[in-house]
Amino acid sequence: MTDSALDPEDRKIVTLARSARARNGVPEGAAVRDDTGRTYVAGTVALASLQLSALQTAVAMAVASGAKSLEAAAVVTEAETVAVADRAAVRDLGGAAVPVLLAGPDGVVRATVTAG
Repeated sequence: MTDSALDPEDRKIVTLARSARARNGVPEGAAVRDDTGRTYVAGTVALASLQLSALQTAVAMAVASGAKSLEAAAVVTEAETVAVADRAAVRDLGGAAVPVLLAGPDGVVRATVTAG
């Protein structure tokens, strides 16, 4: 998918995810957009007692802030696929059809999968 083919709102969450990754020096950055258009941005959480991927953290932030559903999600990572647990977290809040954008550290979207 070319950058110019992305919806501006999807480009925004990819940019936010990329910024979170770079700013915090973490392996992944993620952002989700809820059904009202609010965005939630997070990085990987790696504590001795708590391990969360960036996407799981972003979903948790959305839930903690009162989001009822998701429209889209993005993760910026070196991984080649979106982890099953990450897709499950998105699906739990937004449903199986929610698109999850997978972008490399350069911000280029390599794939779009559904949460389902």
